[in-house]
Amino acid sequence: MTMYQDKSKKYFNNPRVDLIGLIPKNENNKILEVGAGSGDTLVEIKKLKLAKEVVGVELMKLDDSQQKNSEIDRIIFGNIETIELDFPGEYFDVIICGDVLEHLLDPANALKKLHKYLKTDGVLITSIPNFREIHNLCKIVIQADFKYEDEGILDRTHLRFFCKKNIIELLISAKFTPIEIHSGFRLYKETGKKKIFDILTFGIFRDFLTVQYKIVAQKK
Repeated sequence: MTMYQDKSKKYFNNPRVDLIGLIPKNENNKILEVGAGSGDTLVEIKKLKLAKEVVGVELMKLDDSQQKNSEIDRIIFGNIETIELDFPGEYFDVIICGDVLEHLLDPANALKKLHKYLKTDGVLITSIPNFREIHNLCKIVIQADFKYEDEGILDRTHLRFFCKKNIIELLISAKFTPIEIHSGFRLYKETGKKKIFDILTFGIFRDFLTVQYKIVAQKK
């Protein structure tokens, strides 16, 4: 946990608008966010009337954050890999794991645990860094430098690394079926250039341009 305490506030703050946009539009949704951070995403979901109940799971308490905001129905503090959630089966319509699974010792087992809390027609929304991204590969293959950093694909708190194929395999192993896979090109000021290159090359190199995959999966 010490490594997380050394993180800057921006690491935990700001609503995940990219993932919020993937939530089915239903004001009666019950939504669980694992890795809720400061709670900004849950508060934004409520403000947009995309849920009647929002619950967060977060590793630690954060000062000067939205964790105590009245829009959030409940925050549970603890490690999702070791705690048990006191909700009945098939309780949530949506479960969000935004940049969480790569931080876990056994992400497949964590997904299997979450599976039982998702309704039969519910969705899992997750985002995971892409190890195959071109800048990351160049750093390792050409510069021979596998150096952990404070953020990004080689964040020092990442325990697992994935390519697109591995992400799909992970979800399927936990009995989820991917129905949407979106590529995120975000990397400092290069997003626009990447999008243009992707269009001009008809998506052939998309896997190398993708910094992060955002996936919507249904419960099998």
